[in-house]
Amino acid sequence: MANNFITIEAITGSNKNRVKQNLKFKTGNFVWRIKFTAPLNPTTVNNRNLYVTSLNQTPLQTNIRYDSVNNYIEIEPTERYSKNESYLLHVTTNVMSKKGQKLPNEITIQFKV
Repeated sequence: MANNFITIEAITGSNKNRVKQNLKFKTGNFVWRIKFTAPLNPTTVNNRNLYVTSLNQTPLQTNIRYDSVNNYIEIEPTERYSKNESYLLHVTTNVMSKKGQKLPNEITIQFKV
């Protein structure tokens, strides 16, 4: 069984028990996968509505992919995370379903690689 690759330090806007790690292998670039219960409006899946920053709010360059069949988003950094530095994953309320529903509140996850 793999050890945790990241340490989740804090979560706002959601229950911590809904955030899970399922790691099969380790790389220098941790890819977040966020599963949604409803199909999303693909125009709202972008780097303005889902993004990663350092604790001092410096944005990291990322690629965002939306799998419309399985209703999940993957957020992959294009640069490596620095070891022992904390980061924030932001999922804003501007991510909407195809029917126009927004998330009830922003989700922010503080993590360290």
